[in-house]
Amino acid sequence: MAVNRKDFLKKVCFSGACLCGFGSIAFSKKVDGSDENTMQAQTQKLSLLQEWIASILLNVNVGLDKESARKVIKKTAGVHYENLKMDALLAEYKGDLDKFTVFLREKWGWKVDYDKEKGILIADENKNYCVCPIAVHDKEKDSSAMCYCSEGFAEKMFSSVSGVQAEAEVIASVRKGDTSCKYKIVFP
Repeated sequence: MAVNRKDFLKKVCFSGACLCGFGSIAFSKKVDGSDENTMQAQTQKLSLLQEWIASILLNVNVGLDKESARKVIKKTAGVHYENLKMDALLAEYKGDLDKFTVFLREKWGWKVDYDKEKGILIADENKNYCVCPIAVHDKEKDSSAMCYCSEGFAEKMFSSVSGVQAEAEVIASVRKGDTSCKYKIVFP
């Protein structure tokens, strides 16, 4: 059974497996809501984590040159990738990039243009919002460095499916004022 990206992310987040932490809060207390103090303490912890991450991203944007920021943040993609158990989701597509692009179009609503001769794939998430679970906090601050994490995630995802080390670059981003997030994936 195919799962669309939104439902997949909801399921993962609400199961407590998502990096953003909302799932762990949602399931941290009884359904009857009897322990409001515990919920309030967890909300404060989540707020601290979100502020801390936002601060890092802001400082990375300001304090590092683009390539240094990219190198540092891109490596964080592995945490989210593993947390979402992407290898299991991608298993049926390994070795079949065409089948995977159909999945992206049909289930996640992406626009995908693949030039096989040049080995270049352009993937457009086709959404007017950032899908990153970290992005929901403090939208007024420049946290566009998180897009480097998305590059890393796309690289891991397309490398896993294709069986070769792909290179990904975010070429448009909602966080940077574009209408949707787009990736350029290059296969050697």
